[in-house]
Amino acid sequence: MFSRLQRFYTSIKVATDLLMLAVAFGLAYATRFIGVIPVTDGIPPLDETLVSLGMSLFIFPFTFHQSNLYTTNRSRTHIGELFAVFKASITATLILVALTYFTRERYSRLTLALFLGYALVLVSVTRLVLRLALAEVRRRGFNLKTILVIGEGELGRRVIETVRDHRELGFRVVGVLALDPERVGRRVRGAPVVGEVKDVERVLDEQPVDQVVIALPLEQQPVVKQLMEQLALRTVDVKVVPDLYQYITLYGGLEEFGGLPIISLQGDPMDGWSRVAKRAFDIVFSLVAIALTAPIMLVTALMVKLTSRGPILYNQERMGMDGETFHILKFRTMRTDAEVAGAQMASAGDTRRTPIGTFLRKYSVDELPQFFNVLVGDMSLVGPRPERPVFIEEFKRQIPRYHLRHKVKAGITGWAQINGLRGQTSIQKRIEYDLYYIENWSLLMDLKILVRTALGGFLSKNAY
Repeated sequence: MFSRLQRFYTSIKVATDLLMLAVAFGLAYATRFIGVIPVTDGIPPLDETLVSLGMSLFIFPFTFHQSNLYTTNRSRTHIGELFAVFKASITATLILVALTYFTRERYSRLTLALFLGYALVLVSVTRLVLRLALAEVRRRGFNLKTILVIGEGELGRRVIETVRDHRELGFRVVGVLALDPERVGRRVRGAPVVGEVKDVERVLDEQPVDQVVIALPLEQQPVVKQLMEQLALRTVDVKVVPDLYQYITLYGGLEEFGGLPIISLQGDPMDGWSRVAKRAFDIVFSLVAIALTAPIMLVTALMVKLTSRGPILYNQERMGMDGETFHILKFRTMRTDAEVAGAQMASAGDTRRTPIGTFLRKYSVDELPQFFNVLVGDMSLVGPRPERPVFIEEFKRQIPRYHLRHKVKAGITGWAQINGLRGQTSIQKRIEYDLYYIENWSLLMDLKILVRTALGGFLSKNAY
């Protein structure tokens, strides 16, 4: 039944893609040659246009097929589907351009470029509509694949909850096999315990199952080995959920190293193009910020110099990305002898402040020179606020996962700061907000934080 449904759904995708590709080619032709763009070299002959259309209707579906866009992948996200369409379309267009160059005397490259644009939009939109429609069908209980979960512990319960919470993926748990014989006949998160782990072959013989998900703890590896030997003789799909959630700290997941699958327990949240994009974002916006705040910084420098003895700027050692230290720049708000007795945090009513220091700290004007830290690459506009190394060792001992905030560059402002966590507020709470930012980072989120900061996110009652 499922194979027939899958073939039917695949045929719909192929037919829809062909229709959208034909429409895209027609729109490209009309845009280029029917009055929208001036025609200077004449209109291509009809037979040449039909040949190019035929090649497009063959090359694109073939490339989509090679890119696994016609195979079942219920776990692929909408964004993942659209990105796969984008990559396959680019590849297909390059093949099409090469073939038309070598096999035809000429064909309008602008028409092919327009065709790519139209095809990307039309195919992506129809694919998204089909996915949403199929997700709704699955939510209503149709086109479901059955799952047998092996393991009634925390890992097994998590699998059942995930299936239940994502009905649009089209899975249904029909049974659980338990290690504890006393659990047989009971339910785990609503799913019936239909037998013990040793009964796996009997259960598979008694009822149709599309997938077996093994969710056993690490100490049961001998049982997993035996299960794999038994299931290797069957055609059922087998998935293994590794019992590593307790060890994954940040950006963990499955990676590949020279064809060898590796489970990463702790990774880099901003790598490759993400890091390049964030650095470009920092350079552009820090230059703009320096230009806009230059008059304010000039007036502030004069006020600092006129109201107290000592340097205008104060540089202090802070810890940034990967535990590297740098010197942060601030307008001086304390007396020059403020730390003769040793390092200590600022507090409300701090008597070490200069006459203008309270004002500068309250409105975060003392932070403005840090745009130069951003420009040279020591800091980022947005990120966890940097702490002094002298305090960090104590924080690392007291607060789990504290060190993970150093996986990214420190920032002038951050998610914790715009939510009022400044000064002597809860360090634990600040770390939670910092890690939330790191795990959910995007340029859009950075922009949102900067806008909220500009609109008063730093005007906190805890700023001193």
